[in-house]
Formats: sequence, C-alpha cells, structure tokens
Amino acid sequence: MDLALLVSILTVTIQAGTSLVFATIGEILTERSGILNLGLEGIMIMGAVTAFAGAYHSGSLLVGLLIAVLVGLLLASIHAVLTITFRADQVVSGLALTLFGSGLASFLGQRLGPGGKPLVGEVGPKFTKTAVPLLSEIPYLGEALFKQDPMVYGMYLLVPLVAYYLYKTRPGLHLRAVGENPATADAMGIHVARTRYLYTLLGGVLIALGGAHLSLAYTPGWTENLTGGRGWIAIALVIFATWDPWRAVAGAILFGGVNAIQFRLQAAGTTLPAAFLGMLPYLFTIVVLVIITWWEAFRKRVGAPAALGIPYVREERG
Repeated sequence: MDLALLVSILTVTIQAGTSLVFATIGEILTERSGILNLGLEGIMIMGAVTAFAGAYHSGSLLVGLLIAVLVGLLLASIHAVLTITFRADQVVSGLALTLFGSGLASFLGQRLGPGGKPLVGEVGPKFTKTAVPLLSEIPYLGEALFKQDPMVYGMYLLVPLVAYYLYKTRPGLHLRAVGENPATADAMGIHVARTRYLYTLLGGVLIALGGAHLSLAYTPGWTENLTGGRGWIAIALVIFATWDPWRAVAGAILFGGVNAIQFRLQAAGTTLPAAFLGMLPYLFTIVVLVIITWWEAFRKRVGAPAALGIPYVREERG
C-alpha cells in the first residue's frame, strides 16, 4: 500500500477517534464513581448542535465550546439529580436523556439560522489544522499526529492527565473507592453523593465536547443525526477499555481506523454497497465486544466498578 495513503488513513483515524475519546473518558469517570449514564448519544448530539449554533451566531469557536460545556453540565445534572438524589433507575434515566437530547437537537437543528430557518449542512466557523513546530516535521508520523486541529491536541493531553489522576492521586483513589465500595468510602470520610455528582457533571462536559468536535472540526456544520450513534459506541468502548483511559484511546483508534478505511474504499469506487461499508465500524465494535465477553480470563481479571448502577443510601451502611 502507498505510504502516503497510510499516512492519510492514520490522519483521518485520529480525527475520527477524537470525539470518541472525549466521550469515552467522560463516561469512564462517571462510571468509576458508580453512576451508569446511558445518555451519551443525547448529550453528544446536543453538544454538537449547540456548539455549532453558538460558533455560527457569535463567530467565535470558543463561545461554541463554552455553550457545549454548559449544555453538557445541564444535561448531566438532570441525570445526577434523578439518580443520586432521587435514586431513580439509572438505565431508565440515561435512556430518557438520550431520547430527550436527540429530539431536542433535531428540533433546534431546524431553527439555527436567522428567522428560525435551517442551516442544515452549512459550514460555519471551524477549527483548522495547526502544525506543531518540529514535531510535525517527523517523517510520516509527524504529519498524521502533529498537524491536527486544537481539539485533537487537547485529547493528547486529556488521556495521560486522567490516567495519572485516576491511578496516582488521592482524589483518584477516592473516586475509585466510591465506585467499588461506597459504604467503605463513606466510613473513611469520603462524601459519596458529592463525589458522584462531581464526576457525573465532569463526564457530561467531556461527552458534550466530544459532540462539539464533530460539528466544529471533524465534519464542520450541522446535519441531522450528526453523531451517527457514536454515543452508543462510546458506551461499548468503556467496556472494551475496561474502564481504563489508555485502552479507551486504543478502542477509539480502532473504530476510527475502520471508519477511515470504509471512506477510502468508497472513494476508490469499490463495488461493495455503501450501506455495508457504513456499518463496518459498528459491526467491528460488536465483534470486539463479543470476543471480550467470551474471554473468561479477561473478564475475571478486570471488571466493572462493583457499585456501578447501584444507588447508595447512607442509612444502609452495615
């Protein structure tokens, strides 16, 4: 295969995987606290549409990102209040959040322009690729890794910071303790509800930023169903990553790679149906999850946080 083509595929792979990394890391932090959030698709698509609308009307990408952050906080706070304060079923709350977010994004997407007119497919302000001095000059890899948009560079920083925070700091230890055994964490003086609120909200922000990357960088503009199910893929990648930030990158890159290859095949004029090529990334994700599920040794070695999805009531401490 032509080396230039490989570099091109790697470049697109990283771009396609960035939004997934943001969303997956956000969900890892949320689930590490013991809260299951299945509302990723709704939060991502709301982050995408509001980031695009904010950037389009203000002319500022920063404003678009800030609006997406606020929307992520708002939607995640709804889930947090329902599941932590009122101890509602976390699965039901998350699914309701996805339905609400998807419907509201569709409604808003048709009224983005002046006078409430649609801006479907129109390109507004977008992040442009910026080369990192020296690093971008590394043969082949430099162009793919260090000639990207600013949100990709943010992803490069996010993963090691979160990994270090989780495994090397006291607050990270407290987070993992709350997700594993909230009663013991409570007995040690850790405020369980406050911790779960904090990381559910932080997770919502990162998930919304994943959506913002789609509408401001990867595919600038707004189209119906822009996320294309990436919120559900991110939930699957959390399992694939075994709740570890570094493995989340590997999963996102795998998905992004398959996504990039199917686009290249379509551009090359393959005889395979476009619908089949379009479903390849999702089919690949399902296959990987099935393999992981069957790998008994893997399942025994690494599992979900023990208290995931279980409401904590302080009076029940034994």
